[in-house]
Amino acid sequence: MMSSMKKLKMKKWLLLNLVFLPYGLLANALQNVEMADEFRKDGKIYVVVMIIMIVLLGLIAYTFRIDHKITKLEKRLNKDD
Repeated sequence: MMSSMKKLKMKKWLLLNLVFLPYGLLANALQNVEMADEFRKDGKIYVVVMIIMIVLLGLIAYTFRIDHKITKLEKRLNKDD
């Protein structure tokens, strides 16, 4: 069984990858797209990237919140046994 410190480090590593990996992939994919060139020229590409990041951060936060609640329920069930 993993120690709590290892779990925390793994969660932080996963969170960092989930946050920064899509940005890198998106930036790489948008380099040769005409629509992206227009967005870049108008400065709208930053709005698009920020919206994507906000949605991803919201999903990550929701996932960790659900994980925390499930962990509390599991501990309560194991305590009652």
